[in-house]
Amino acid sequence: MSARMHAIVQSAFGGPEVLVHTEVDVPQPGPGEVLVRVAGAGVNPGDAILRAGRVPELVALPWTPGNDVAGVVERVGAGVTRCAPGDRVYGMTALGRRGAYAEYTAVPADVLAPAPANLDLVHAGGLPLVAFTAWQALAVLARVRPGDRVLIHAAAGGVGHVAVQLAKDLGAHVIGTARAARHALLRELGADELVDYSTTDFRTAVAPVDTVLDLVGGSYGPRSLDVLRPGGLLVGASIDPGTDERQAAARGLRYAWVTARPLGEVLEGITERVEAGRLRLVVQRTYPLAEAAEAHRAIESKRTAGKLVLAPTASPVTEPLQTS
Repeated sequence: MSARMHAIVQSAFGGPEVLVHTEVDVPQPGPGEVLVRVAGAGVNPGDAILRAGRVPELVALPWTPGNDVAGVVERVGAGVTRCAPGDRVYGMTALGRRGAYAEYTAVPADVLAPAPANLDLVHAGGLPLVAFTAWQALAVLARVRPGDRVLIHAAAGGVGHVAVQLAKDLGAHVIGTARAARHALLRELGADELVDYSTTDFRTAVAPVDTVLDLVGGSYGPRSLDVLRPGGLLVGASIDPGTDERQAAARGLRYAWVTARPLGEVLEGITERVEAGRLRLVVQRTYPLAEAAEAHRAIESKRTAGKLVLAPTASPVTEPLQTS
């Protein structure tokens, strides 16, 4: 008899109610994979987008969501030398893979890295995707240098608050848009200037910048082009960016769309920053696994600060897992 675990399973596209808390077989790690006992699984806006069926080609139903994962290695598959049973790890699975909203998940070893020693595993589960996205946008696409001016929209959100810190760590002058209630937090994280988007059009308050990281999309895309210096770069991260390369080029500007690319070696650099105190993750709330639907309702409200994390610490599995 196979060992069983608690997991969230989605069998149809739709609202948060399609996320069903149930029991399934514990997955077996294949070649190059490790089985992780999940301590924390980040909840991201992309999870809700996939759940709703907005990009159905990425999801094969039935499906367990969740790209962010942190936990302890339980077992390793053939050919794995990067991890060993008992290791504290975190990482991000590829979009559309069986995910981390479960007590156990099988993950490619090369997307994992040792979790920061000064960050508990529940919270560590909220860091990988936002860190990958911010790093890809700022360090890889924008190549932010000391003295650059960087504007970050939705600066208090999951990706945004990490991007503020990474941009600052890269030497930038950082400007963020967020509600006034979030400004004190963002100043603590290193933001140099802040704009309350609910009362002020950022185009009237921001001097020209080298890079804009737009985590909102829609009308923010074309409006962000207005505050870029000649040759400046708009990095979009929304499913509805509102603009494109052609529109930017017509104005002597550049546009790029960022995706999070899971690589353990990049995450090792994030770990160094966390352990050195140069980067911290803000977790607004943790939810038990059974409340995944409620976490999705919260993330879709677009009023959260930092990250939401599921903590799959519910019942033990039906049978103990063997590590040999």
